[in-house]
Amino acid sequence: MKWVFSLRYFTGKDGFFSMGKKGSFAKAPFLLDLRREFSHYNASKFSKDVLSGLTVAAVALPLALAFGVSSGLDAASGLITAIIAGLLIGSLSGASFQISGPTGAMAAILAGLAARHGAEGVLIAGMVSGVILLFAAFLRVGALVSYIPSPVITGFTSGIAVIIALGQLDNFFGTTSQGENAILKLLSYGSLGFHPQAATLGYGLLVVGIMIVWPKKWNARFPSSLLGIILALILQMVFDLSVTEVGAIPRTLLSENRLRLDSISLEKILGYASPALGIATLGMVESLLCGASAGKMKGEKLNATRELFAQGLGNFIIPFFGGVPATAAIARTSVAIKSGQQTRLTGIFHSLGLLASMFLLGPFMGRIPLSALAGVLMVTAWRMNEWHAIKKIFRRKIKTSMAQYLVTLVATVIFDLTTAILIGIVFSMVMFVIKSHKISIEVDDVTSDFPPKVANTKVVYIDGSLFFGSQDMITKEVEELVKGDTFRIIFSLRGVPSIDHSSVDEFITIVETCKKNHIDVLFCGVQGGVMSMFRRLEFTNMLGEGAFFSSVVTALESIS
Repeated sequence: MKWVFSLRYFTGKDGFFSMGKKGSFAKAPFLLDLRREFSHYNASKFSKDVLSGLTVAAVALPLALAFGVSSGLDAASGLITAIIAGLLIGSLSGASFQISGPTGAMAAILAGLAARHGAEGVLIAGMVSGVILLFAAFLRVGALVSYIPSPVITGFTSGIAVIIALGQLDNFFGTTSQGENAILKLLSYGSLGFHPQAATLGYGLLVVGIMIVWPKKWNARFPSSLLGIILALILQMVFDLSVTEVGAIPRTLLSENRLRLDSISLEKILGYASPALGIATLGMVESLLCGASAGKMKGEKLNATRELFAQGLGNFIIPFFGGVPATAAIARTSVAIKSGQQTRLTGIFHSLGLLASMFLLGPFMGRIPLSALAGVLMVTAWRMNEWHAIKKIFRRKIKTSMAQYLVTLVATVIFDLTTAILIGIVFSMVMFVIKSHKISIEVDDVTSDFPPKVANTKVVYIDGSLFFGSQDMITKEVEELVKGDTFRIIFSLRGVPSIDHSSVDEFITIVETCKKNHIDVLFCGVQGGVMSMFRRLEFTNMLGEGAFFSSVVTALESIS
């Protein structure tokens, strides 16, 4: 008997493997894509992948160290994450250009989790988030990201930037605060006092200054963040000031603080399900948005399902090495593309460059002042804001978008990411409903061109979708007509594309009221979808098919 391995996720255009009759993987979609990606691959393309990979490694090194610390663990955890993510997630990614690793957005979420539950909470939640992402890939929910309004995405990006900046105040100034989140830490300065340390602040300002004044054209060849970190390191090694340093960087990919199987239990998994959902949501949103943005730069479309699978598998495995959750990073991905990236080998070479740094430069990296890394994060937080989108929203005074942006920003700072996105989406829906209820209603008298039979006939022209939020407007207009000498009302619904149950019920009430007052009711220009709703709710039976006409003119002609 021949067994055929067939699982819906692993087959079709989004799959990785599809075993044929003879057990061959030759036609697996993922392998076919790899074959296309590496077709005509030569020494020139290989050298471009190597150079772009090393360039990305130079950019990623200070960020990996900084994000590891700001996640609530240590610098080594950030470095381990960047290495494993580049190797594993990069190899299986849904596109050739994605560079994954620790990010500022993820660090902002993890910091609060680490404050409450320690390193174990971060690691277990990270592992569970990987399972959630794998499940999301199986359900092919990647397309749902496109339904999140852009002002909501811009708002939570700015909110995360605020959290990152507030979370680095202690490291940047050398102060002490207390609290589980950035807001509580900020408020604690009122009781604990705010006393910056000169040397610590000096290193932070040095890095910030270098990153601001360093020319962009030079930044492509030598990252300003790396230069700032190197200068701060040299000064610290020469003067040995009394500041907090990164600490020892282990020369291994297996951290002592890694997740172990004996520390996992069903109770802990369920206990961390909520933060894990937030981590997975951020991982999905950030990775797919990165893929969509970078895909336009590269001229290559991201396979969303495959990307979610890669992110899920990577985040499931990374905690067992001691790393924090990873996601695709738009900054590093764009650097890779601009540096001449050709294939997914760029991400692998970037990981190998970081791995070499861990083994060769570990003792030196341990002497880096934490305030220097905080300086990198301060500038990163400022730059991660989508300033062009923010200016567009406020310059053009788009009130709905402004409200969506501000509500999501505040919700992100106060609550967790998942709650913030839900609040942003629900708020957007409410704003849409409120805006959509502004239907147009005009009441006209029938002209003298028609016979006396049609005298005292009013035509009510309605434009806009009718639903529960707009139904009272029609009733108010009819109440005014009933008070007068109206004998007949013709509702023109040519401008009504859709109607809900509540609005049909309103028309039923209106017809009953008109009948009591001996007023005839006719309808004209009813679109197909609206007529279908009328029939389903038996409104047409109440009036009779003879009460519906194609236009106002035909309705009046039928009377005369």
